Amino acid sequence: MVTYEEVIEELKSLADDKFADFQRRIIQDKKLEIIGVRTPDMRRLAKKYKGEYAAFSTLEERYYEIVFIKLSVAAMLPYEEFASVCDSCAKSITDWALCDCFAPSCIKSHKENFVPFIKKYLSCVDGYNGGEYVRRFALTTLLHFYVEEKFLDLIFYCIQICKPDKYYVMMAAAWLLAEVLIKHYNRGLDFLQSTMCDINVRNKAISKACDSFRVTAEQKKHLKSLRVKG
Repeated sequence: MVTYEEVIEELKSLADDKFADFQRRIIQDKKLEIIGVRTPDMRRLAKKYKGEYAAFSTLEERYYEIVFIKLSVAAMLPYEEFASVCDSCAKSITDWALCDCFAPSCIKSHKENFVPFIKKYLSCVDGYNGGEYVRRFALTTLLHFYVEEKFLDLIFYCIQICKPDKYYVMMAAAWLLAEVLIKHYNRGLDFLQSTMCDINVRNKAISKACDSFRVTAEQKKHLKSLRVKG
């Protein structure tokens, strides 16, 4: 079984001081210490430790890199095992970077089964920073795996109830809605113009959609006309 000392030693052998300084500026959870290991190296270590989730679940979450690898190892579990530890993983997501790199592939073939988790996480207002990153995880999971016709009503419902008062929740909701506009323009447009869509989410989704080459010039012109000026 992998030990804490073993993992820390290996991480420190890959440390880059300049990258650590950069990470400290962008990581929002200031309680996490940063060793300064680049993401490709952490992903490689996670593959090395595949199957070691039980060991990682007992390790102290002092370092950003430890949490990253724990989540990455969890993301490689079969669905049934992942579902049994998902709540624990969600509690470990205390930063946008940890959230956005956490996309368990097993969800792709178990979308219906995972919907209750998404709804549960979207209602989270407790824990670190009022549940901001748990709610973001629910939205980014929808973004990664659910942007298809079958799940559009679910997506719109989730954007509506996500409580976008927190910045990283609002940004994730906008990112998700922008992807809907790109792939299902008419349905996305209907929701965008409805009273169910938060104004900040609406404006940011328009900006993100207009940054995409997959949206036509005519569509971009119309979207820009829908921005709400505050």
